[in-house]
Amino acid sequence: MNQRNKLKILNDPIYGFITIPNERIFDIIEHKYFQRLRRISQMGMSYLVYPGAHHTRFHHALGCMHLMRKSLDVLRFKGVKISKEEEEALLIAILLHDIGHGPFSHAMEHSIVNGVSHEWISLQFMEKMNADFNQSLTLAIQIFKGEYHRKFFKQLIASQLDVDRLDYLKRDSFYTGVAEGNINSERLITMLNVSNDKLVVEQKGIYSVEKFLVARRLMYWQVYLHKTSLGAEQLLIRVLKRAKELVSKGVKLPATKALSFFLENEINPSNFDEATLHTFSKLDDYDIVSAMKEWISCEDFVLKHLCKSIINRDLLKVKLKKNPIDKNKIEKHLEELQQAYNISREEANYFVFEGEVSNLAYKETEEDNISILYKNGKTSDVIKASDQLNLSALTKPVVKYYICYPKP
Repeated sequence: MNQRNKLKILNDPIYGFITIPNERIFDIIEHKYFQRLRRISQMGMSYLVYPGAHHTRFHHALGCMHLMRKSLDVLRFKGVKISKEEEEALLIAILLHDIGHGPFSHAMEHSIVNGVSHEWISLQFMEKMNADFNQSLTLAIQIFKGEYHRKFFKQLIASQLDVDRLDYLKRDSFYTGVAEGNINSERLITMLNVSNDKLVVEQKGIYSVEKFLVARRLMYWQVYLHKTSLGAEQLLIRVLKRAKELVSKGVKLPATKALSFFLENEINPSNFDEATLHTFSKLDDYDIVSAMKEWISCEDFVLKHLCKSIINRDLLKVKLKKNPIDKNKIEKHLEELQQAYNISREEANYFVFEGEVSNLAYKETEEDNISILYKNGKTSDVIKASDQLNLSALTKPVVKYYICYPKP
């Protein structure tokens, strides 16, 4: 029998050819937990606004691995000592950083599991895979948790200028067609360095950092917090909450075994055991979409109309405001809906609701800031180093308020 070629080359639309560096990483990519990411959308419901936004967490993870390799090559060239074991651990850590995402990326965290974040589930997957791979992921897990003594390793994975953000901004910009988010990730990586065990950007890269921060702000308002995407994701969260509520009252809803498990049981960190993790690993976007297609035919007014709204893209009206929503407006829409369909206040609340969103492009903090390295060896926060006066405005959170209600 011919031995399987494990040093594959993949063609990525963003970076061109991506090489899988060794057999262990190939085997991790081939693992069923990682392959599941092919069935988890990167941008949730954003495809309802940007038709091209159908790329997956699988795409993103491979892109992150590619950028991590480039970053480590740059740092080594500048004299930073990084061993082969550390390099592999960093590649594994960034490859698996999003493995715990549920269907449509964020909707699960707010609906059918309680107090369980995708980061926490990612760590459970990594621990389980560590056992499958003879404890060879131990160093990667240490770095992922921020327990390794070289602190800049954690910054490469999770910080305000990390490999994760460098990939998703460029990738999401490409697939949505929103040019404002197209950052120069190659230039940013070329300017990376390490000073006093901290990741820094060399002075000549400051304008690329400024562009990165502005691009992030624009992508949040234009894409991630787009009012239609926001409304659609809130509908999906309410679909899952309503389904769980009905199942708890004894209503039988058609669903896959994996989805039924999470509808029938109250899941939280204390009972999220290995069996639950195994069931979670079988859950993806297809479970949710197939369930919604079935639930359109159910008798419950709320669930039926919520599912119709998403499947047929007949979404709620969403308005974003600078000031908190007037309670009288909410009351007016609730009363109109109750009278039109003869439904209860509790049922109407699924279709009329308010909320708020916040956008903070850059958080000023000593522990996790973006430091600029000068030629004399001194460092300074990017806000102080920048000659762009309005950059400091990006450190102030901007809050907007939204109201969702059925169209007339």
